[in-house]
Amino acid sequence: MNEIAALPQSILPSGIRSRFVRDVNGLKMHILEAGFEAGTGSNGKPLVLLLHGFPELAYSWRKVMLPLAAAGYHVVAPDQRGYGRTTGWDGNFDGNVASFRMLNLVRDTLALVSALGCRTVDGLFGHDAGSHVAAWCSLIRPDVFRSVAMMSAPFGGAPQLPFNTDSDGSQKARDSIHEDLAALKRPRKHYQWYYSTRPANDDMWKCRQGVHAFMRAYYHHKSADWKQNQPFPLKSWTAGELEKMPTYYIMDLDENMAETVAKEMPSASEIAANKWLPDSELALYAEEYGRNGYQGGLQWYRCNTTGANSTELQLFSGRTIDVPSCFIAGKSDWGIYQRPGGDMIAMQKHAVTNMLGCHLVEGAGHWVQQEQPGKVSELLLEFLRHTRSKA
Repeated sequence: MNEIAALPQSILPSGIRSRFVRDVNGLKMHILEAGFEAGTGSNGKPLVLLLHGFPELAYSWRKVMLPLAAAGYHVVAPDQRGYGRTTGWDGNFDGNVASFRMLNLVRDTLALVSALGCRTVDGLFGHDAGSHVAAWCSLIRPDVFRSVAMMSAPFGGAPQLPFNTDSDGSQKARDSIHEDLAALKRPRKHYQWYYSTRPANDDMWKCRQGVHAFMRAYYHHKSADWKQNQPFPLKSWTAGELEKMPTYYIMDLDENMAETVAKEMPSASEIAANKWLPDSELALYAEEYGRNGYQGGLQWYRCNTTGANSTELQLFSGRTIDVPSCFIAGKSDWGIYQRPGGDMIAMQKHAVTNMLGCHLVEGAGHWVQQEQPGKVSELLLEFLRHTRSKA
């Protein structure tokens, strides 16, 4: 098998380069970086690290990297474990799923910082699943990760240890939400548990419409371009409340994700008018996922839905994020409300003690840093200025 090369400079904005960092917790990690001119590394510019989500790549940060670099930062965005041109991970359904647990993803991030010759990170910014990694990095190693911005996926806090079980002889009934969803008049299922099933990868990777068309519909469906994205807080973790969410979260029971989003495929004119993700840029996502499939990213979901992450992370029960923090999401993003009680207000109350601001960005859905990069860059730079002035 031929070794995967770095991305060609011709497809990257001027000032951003693609390269590899070896020996990162067993990975050969592909990164994009900006502000890499002389003076970076352990004795140079302060480091800003950007962590993507699913189904994204380091490339998802291309539109905010240069503004951050222009402000004097060394800006690095990796393809995380399971994604893109990073290698050394096991993408088989029956393979080493444990390597995708949260504590190992934190270890990946810490190892990358060390490999880059840095002791601290001035700003750790994560989107979607990357938001969770950023949150846990800042909770576990606040000495390294000095500030954190979470995007589109709020941090609900460390899972609680079962308490006072010695005097409580009863056993809680198992969560019946999946049976309740399937029993609705319009039978449904939760996307995270669907993503944890064996067929999910091939459903998307080998779908009838092809990877490029699948990703076009998926990105469109979760963006502000899909006008039905008008989210609101849900009252409870019940099937009757969850079914109010769009089908990319609460799917029809008998459909896979490729079939789900195909119904919302934008028209040719809508695609031509799309400025935040033109087909020439979407082509890179299609190439990377066309080569790798989706299983690497889906392993992350499996660690959550099986309870593997929760069991390990109970070690930090009662701990909070105490470094300066902010939260950014698109105003049209259902992600901030998909778990009742897990919205931004609840997050501030019990899980994050030094929250400097929560921002809902107009004209953005789930892909906030791609849909509205100018506003996101402005918010991140203001956050960094504020945290540095307090240091």
